[in-house]
Amino acid sequence: MNTILKLLFLLLISSLALYGGVVAKVDAKRVELGDVVTLSLIVSGEDVTRPNVQRVCESDVISTSTQTNMQIINGSVSKNFTLNYTFMPQKSCKIEPVEIEIDGKIERSNPLEIEVALQSMTKDADFTLTLSSDKKELFVGEPFELTLTFKQKRDSEAVDIKFLPPEFKGFWVKSETQPQRYQDAKESITKIVYTMAPQRAGELKTTKAQMQIASRSGGANGFSTWIPTVKWKSYFSNELTFDVKPLPSGITIAGDFTISATADKEEVDANEPLNVTIDVIGDGNLEDIKSFKPSIEGVAVFDEKILIEKDVLTQRIAFVSERDFVIPSFSIKYFDPKTKETKIASTKEISIKVKNAKPQEVLNIKKHETQSEVSEDLKAPKIGIFASLTLFLSGLALGVLIMFFMKKKNFKREDKRSIKDPKTLLMKLLSFRDDEEVKAMIETLEKNIYSNQNIELDKKILRKIKERYKI
Repeated sequence: MNTILKLLFLLLISSLALYGGVVAKVDAKRVELGDVVTLSLIVSGEDVTRPNVQRVCESDVISTSTQTNMQIINGSVSKNFTLNYTFMPQKSCKIEPVEIEIDGKIERSNPLEIEVALQSMTKDADFTLTLSSDKKELFVGEPFELTLTFKQKRDSEAVDIKFLPPEFKGFWVKSETQPQRYQDAKESITKIVYTMAPQRAGELKTTKAQMQIASRSGGANGFSTWIPTVKWKSYFSNELTFDVKPLPSGITIAGDFTISATADKEEVDANEPLNVTIDVIGDGNLEDIKSFKPSIEGVAVFDEKILIEKDVLTQRIAFVSERDFVIPSFSIKYFDPKTKETKIASTKEISIKVKNAKPQEVLNIKKHETQSEVSEDLKAPKIGIFASLTLFLSGLALGVLIMFFMKKKNFKREDKRSIKDPKTLLMKLLSFRDDEEVKAMIETLEKNIYSNQNIELDKKILRKIKERYKI
């Protein structure tokens, strides 16, 4: 044994001489994908600057360690350092020389090559990891299930297990089950089921899932002593490829759905909120459904955020009005992947009765004619046709002028009254809600009226809006 140790030491000394004080070696030059490799840099010198090695063979360094060795042979003392870098190569590669400063001089290690073979998938393997799906051809937004299965032989040992899930780029992950564990006569089986939907058309792939397994290992040191260690190995699943087809033009929802709308009452007082709950139930990409908020003339409408729980979408919408109104039908247009047809699901209109409704203001101008009988003695002297016509037109013009000025005066009074009455002002502004300034003014009024807030209106902007739309 001493002879062998001496030979090894001589080989090390010769290698250090050849490569200037630093020699690189690995614990395995041929490995399977998922195996962990340790690169050791054996450095001889007194003053050593440790290199900053973060990646080896285009793979991140998992862990590092340092050992200091001292040997005395025939009275001579030699000292060397071993710098260990653990990594997991993803493919066959070449480890480039590492530069280290030793006693003020830059030294370079020898290059090494690593051969990485694909992981052998056999039925007798201690650990297996697979991905499977019930569908391989899909439409955008069509839901499907993907199952991840991990099997471990009952007689195999694992000190520790770490799971790294696959990446689902281009997919929505709608839900993920908790790990389901059970056993059969030979294996312990764990399953996770993902409910997913593709986001875009084309060929989409999942990456490999990874399971890191730590098992007991060991080796002998220089004194022939067995040292127990823990060795990590990664097991990879297969990849899955999906052929995703686009939806018909103008369609963004895929699946099978039903829709319902329920009002909390059919009769309300004027300016009392009425709540409607809309439910969409079905198997599909509910996430792409937009708000159902409608636009109804003379009615203030407030929509809440859409909520999705499993296969149910719910939205609440409030309506406030001074007069009777009709809530329009709500509908959803979608593509059914099973029948390959475009379908529409819709609700019925809902008529709402408003008690103490404010009557619709209608301006009627009536022409009043008075007739009186005058005795022959009191009749005015007859005048010519031209004079009569002139007199009639003058009187008509005077009447029109009087009505115009009276209407203008009343309009100004009504205008001033409307500004002071927030609800009346809100109703007048609703017709112009497409204007951003008007929209902001409406939101402020709604908060003041229905949320008991006290936000001051911008009078300059309000004056501009009045002039712009002749309110």
